[in-house]
Amino acid sequence: MSPKITISAIHHITAITPSAAENLAFYENVLGLRLVKQTVNFDDPYTYHLYYGDNRGTPGTILTFFPWENLPQGVPGAGMVTAIAFAAPLRAFDFWRRRLERMTCDVKTGERFGDPVLHFADPHGLPLELIGQSEPPVTPHWRAGPVPAENAISGFHSATATLHHWPENRALFSSLLGMTLFKQAGNRYRFASGDTRAAGHFWDVVIDPQAPLGQQGGGTVHHIAFRAASDAAQLEWQSRLRAANISVTEVRDRKYFRSIYFHAPQRLLLEIATDGPGFSVDEDEAVLGASLKLPQSYEPMRADIERHLPPLRTSTQVPADTCAPTEPVPEDHSV
Repeated sequence: MSPKITISAIHHITAITPSAAENLAFYENVLGLRLVKQTVNFDDPYTYHLYYGDNRGTPGTILTFFPWENLPQGVPGAGMVTAIAFAAPLRAFDFWRRRLERMTCDVKTGERFGDPVLHFADPHGLPLELIGQSEPPVTPHWRAGPVPAENAISGFHSATATLHHWPENRALFSSLLGMTLFKQAGNRYRFASGDTRAAGHFWDVVIDPQAPLGQQGGGTVHHIAFRAASDAAQLEWQSRLRAANISVTEVRDRKYFRSIYFHAPQRLLLEIATDGPGFSVDEDEAVLGASLKLPQSYEPMRADIERHLPPLRTSTQVPADTCAPTEPVPEDHSV
C-alpha cells in the first residue's frame, strides 16, 4: 500500500434513536457530551441530525443521531456496529461507575485487553462502553458541561462490529484500508489505525458465524465513518476502493465534512469522511449547537421544517428511565 494515505482513526459514528429530546437529555446531562450541531438529515429534512462531541466537535469524538420519532426498537446483531466504546481517564473509572449506577444505568464491569470496561446502554438500548485509559486521547473539554474536566470522556476509544466471516473482512481492513491487526483474544480481533494519539484509533471485529443478523431501528448504529485528512486523500481512497471492485459513492457534501460510502462484506455500512471544514463553518465555537442550522438548499423550507421538528429540550432534564437494561455480554466478547 502506498504510504501517502492512511486511516488515522474513527471520524464519527451515526446511530438511530426514537426520541430526540430523550437522546439529548442523556448524552448531554449524563455522559457530558456537547451538542455541537443541530441540523437535519440531508436526505430527510423533516428529521433532525444531532451531533455530539467534545467542545468543538473534533473528529474522533463525534457521535451523531437520526431521531426518527417513535421508531420501533432495533436489534443489534451481525452486519452492524454492536458497541460504541468511549475513552476516559483510568482514575475516573469509579467516578463513571458510580455516576452511571446513580442515574439508573444497568452497569456491568469487565476487562478487555488489560483495560477495565463498563458496559451499559442508552435509554433506547444502544450498546455503549466506557474504557479506562492511563493515557486517554487529549481533546478539548466542554467547559460548560456537567462532568469535571479531570473525569470527562475524551472521545471514542473504539467501536465493535459483529460479523460472520473473517478472511474477507481481514482483507478489507488490513490489506485495503491499511489498519494493523494489533491484538486478538478469542473471536475478537483488534485493529489499530494510523494515529495512536487520536481518539478512536482502535477498531474491533468480533467474528461470530452464529450471530443473528441485526435489525435497524431505535438503539442501533446506522454506520461508522473513518477519517481522511483531506479531499485529496478521500479521492485516493475512492479510487482504491473502486480498483478493488468495491462499489463506492460519489463524494457527498455534508457541509461540515465530505463523505464517501461503501459496504464491507455482510452489509456493514462504512464511510470515509474528511476532517474539515468542521462545525465552526456556520456558527462560532462558543455557541455550537445552539440553533438549528440548515444546508442552503433547505433554507426556503425553514418554517415548514421547524413546524415538523419536535422540541429538543423539555422540562425534564433527564428521563426517568435514563438507561435501558444492558444485555449480558458474552464472555469471549469482553476480554
